[in-house]
Amino acid sequence: MLNLILNFLNQLDSVMYYPILIIVMVMAGLYFTAKTRGVQIRLFVDSLRILMEPPDTENSISSLQAMLVSTASRVGTGNIIGVSTAICLGGPGACFWMWLMCIIGASSAFIESTLAQIYKRKDHEGHFYGGPAYYIEHGLHKHKLALLFCIFLIATYGVGFNLLCSYNLQSTFMDYSFYHPLTTPIIIGVILALFTAYCLLGGGKRIVKITSTVVPFMGISYVAICLIVIFLNIQHIPDMFLLIFQDAFDFQSIFGGVAGSCMVYGIKRGLYSNEAGVGSAPNASASANVSHPAKQGLAQTLSVYIDTLLLCTATALMCLSTGVPATEAVSGAPYVQIAISTVFGAIGPIFITVAMVLFAFTTLIGNLYYVDNALIFLNNKKKLSESFMRIFHILCAVVVFVGAIIPMDAAWAMADITMGGMTLINLPVCVLLSKAAIDCMRDYEKQRKLGIKPVFKASDIGLNLEELNHWK
Repeated sequence: MLNLILNFLNQLDSVMYYPILIIVMVMAGLYFTAKTRGVQIRLFVDSLRILMEPPDTENSISSLQAMLVSTASRVGTGNIIGVSTAICLGGPGACFWMWLMCIIGASSAFIESTLAQIYKRKDHEGHFYGGPAYYIEHGLHKHKLALLFCIFLIATYGVGFNLLCSYNLQSTFMDYSFYHPLTTPIIIGVILALFTAYCLLGGGKRIVKITSTVVPFMGISYVAICLIVIFLNIQHIPDMFLLIFQDAFDFQSIFGGVAGSCMVYGIKRGLYSNEAGVGSAPNASASANVSHPAKQGLAQTLSVYIDTLLLCTATALMCLSTGVPATEAVSGAPYVQIAISTVFGAIGPIFITVAMVLFAFTTLIGNLYYVDNALIFLNNKKKLSESFMRIFHILCAVVVFVGAIIPMDAAWAMADITMGGMTLINLPVCVLLSKAAIDCMRDYEKQRKLGIKPVFKASDIGLNLEELNHWK
């Protein structure tokens, strides 16, 4: 029975990504890139400058803070395990396709986050909120589609991603002598589920605060460690890049088995890591208090670059530069741990384990921030009762436990399928509403050329004021 379910999930995963999702993602990304004339590249310097601007009012969320929230949710186990899995199962060419989709997908990130700003709402305390559900409802006037998006978001961040995050965490212990495939995942799953439940039920605020503070330093340390490994293997760098590009353009191999090719794995794992076009980051983007929606769209393109071009690339180049064979047997954490141990010995795998524990824990808690917003939308924009949320958070802890004990294929398939569902709703919606975001970008550029601080007025680009809440 388990094998039948696993086969069904894998087949659904394969069909969803090839040909459906890959075509949708590529076509949407190229469409947005063409329509915005490559905004993600043209206005790169502007996006850096915007991050230095303070919020428009005191005690409100700045563009930088909103970008960091979405980056924190993006940065996680996918930057380590996802990249390793893509290389081991798809080949080193996966790196190239991951880079390409990052640059193309950054335009999708600009559009979705700009739309989230345009259609954002303000609560009675003066805080902003919004996201795809709100621009679907108020921009497209498709309430049922907005509800469906929320259901997929809950399935993705409450189930799919947390199953995978839990599995990825326990997999980092496979390299240790004490690891037993039957008992160790259960023990780790119980511990992780208890910690998650403790924090979700309100008792772990100090733990969350500590990990949230430590994780940025761990991210910087991780990149530094990767650079050391790469530098010490610098003589292999030319051969490594040659291998990446040869494999990426080995079309005979790719089209001989598309579903398991470097192209598909690179696109899938890149999407899982940077989430460009998925519809998650706009939930954070809507919370920023900026003078112009395009500012937050530009800020979010940087988040995509940080995740993929910096962190994912650091993992890929570190592993490939060491020359450690990338095989299916070591896919996931073992490949990264073996690679880092070639330079740091026994300390290397321990560092990866510590990084994974911190990344995984903050990801588990951060994922549920998006889920809470979706639940409120489903509840007719009303906060849910404490008793309901208590039961829901206990179920979330159970999901974390299950994730630690399920097979790797099942964990990845569930995450891919639920995330794919979100993307297949969000990207077509962004295409339909893209005129508003593109006109908004042009208005921003027009004001910048005049040498004035861009301030958005919805009437200047012909938006229907009745659909808006803040920019009237």
